[in-house]
Amino acid sequence: MKTLVLAGGKGTRLWPLSRELLPKQFIKLFDDRSLFQSTIERALLFSKPKEIFIVTNREYRFRVFDELDELGIRVPEENVLLEPVGKNTLPAIYWGLKVIRENFGRSVVAVLPSDHRIEVNESYMEAFKRAKKLAEEYLVTFGIKPTKPHTGYGYIRPGEKLEGGYLVAEFKEKPDYETAKRYVENGYYWNSGMFMFSTEIFMEEARKHAPELVRAFEEAKTIEEAYELAPETSVDYGILEKTDKAAVVPLNTYWNDLGSFDAIYEAMEKDKNGNAVRVKGFKAKYINVDSRNNLIMTERLTATIGVEDLVIIDTGDALLVAKKGETQKVKEVFKRLKEDGDERALVHRTAYRPWGSYTVLEEGDRYKIKRITVLPGKKLSLQMHYHRSEHWVVVRGTAKVIVGEKELILRPGESTFIPAGVKHRLENPGKVVLEVIETQIGEYLGEDDIVRFQDDYGRE
Repeated sequence: MKTLVLAGGKGTRLWPLSRELLPKQFIKLFDDRSLFQSTIERALLFSKPKEIFIVTNREYRFRVFDELDELGIRVPEENVLLEPVGKNTLPAIYWGLKVIRENFGRSVVAVLPSDHRIEVNESYMEAFKRAKKLAEEYLVTFGIKPTKPHTGYGYIRPGEKLEGGYLVAEFKEKPDYETAKRYVENGYYWNSGMFMFSTEIFMEEARKHAPELVRAFEEAKTIEEAYELAPETSVDYGILEKTDKAAVVPLNTYWNDLGSFDAIYEAMEKDKNGNAVRVKGFKAKYINVDSRNNLIMTERLTATIGVEDLVIIDTGDALLVAKKGETQKVKEVFKRLKEDGDERALVHRTAYRPWGSYTVLEEGDRYKIKRITVLPGKKLSLQMHYHRSEHWVVVRGTAKVIVGEKELILRPGESTFIPAGVKHRLENPGKVVLEVIETQIGEYLGEDDIVRFQDDYGRE
């Protein structure tokens, strides 16, 4: 069995926890594994690393490989497919299955979103085995047995009984509560967004029901051109709701698509007062006085007094306070930030790069202070800035620094100054992580004030 992992989503419904350049699939929400890493581990239950393919956004390329490196897993570089633009799930799945067929011929492919929380149990394993057999004749989706009426999920009405599953009688959009209650009573399933497809059957049904998409990929000379021509649509709407070959395999396990902060609250452990709390960061702490049934995720000292049913998300540079049940509207906040050109829609205070990361500690009108972390053996690009000077102080590890024509070795407590307009480079030649405090001073401190002369990672 081959596996196609979908990892291109931007996670706008979980702002400020999720940002456009660090969406929810790459966040460690529950333990030391990101949702993407947990998905890869599930893919390995049925596929070898060379049989795993990943469709993601070009902006996430290095994040994907860093996450795989953390797991010690080597997926071939050519198996990571970089979309020039996101156009929902149908183009991503079609491209992925097309590449898998070109590499392996006719194949059965599990299609897994990378941003769900799923418990792997015996039911999960058995469901995938049944789905593999059904996929020889049908386009298979997995239906989660509901635990309660839920208005945030789509539903599947099962039809004729098949060996290992059912024909899909009907797909239903997200309902109101009373309708959801009726669906649960009548044996409907939650639509999980996980699939099992035969490359041949999928391509055949795509030609019937999504000919515009097929033409885009057949006629285009480049993937950029294909995506420009391809319609933006989901695999459910584009094919599954139209085909007579859709089947559903019941899956009786814990599943949560984590599509809102209400969903995250449901997935987290609660204290005796019904509060779900995640505290992360230096000196971060939560103090509760007579507060109940709240979701608290904070990076600083946070106290609540006498509040109930709130979502409070603090990421240091942004604070969200919302009523539970209203958190789907977070995407409206994200949209407004994008319209305003506010970089807090894009990045956290901590931004990840191929060489490590940086965290903005403080900034003002003409200055910015960062903590730069460089991984062993990695180096930043050889670069120059027009509008700012920089002062570097090493606090941990050993730094190899180029400033103009000079090459320096700096140890903890040592520093150097880089004037505006001078080429420079920072490298970690050691075996431990390098940490540097950078102070920027200048009239413009944006991340786009950078001219790269040489770069190990192929960036412009």
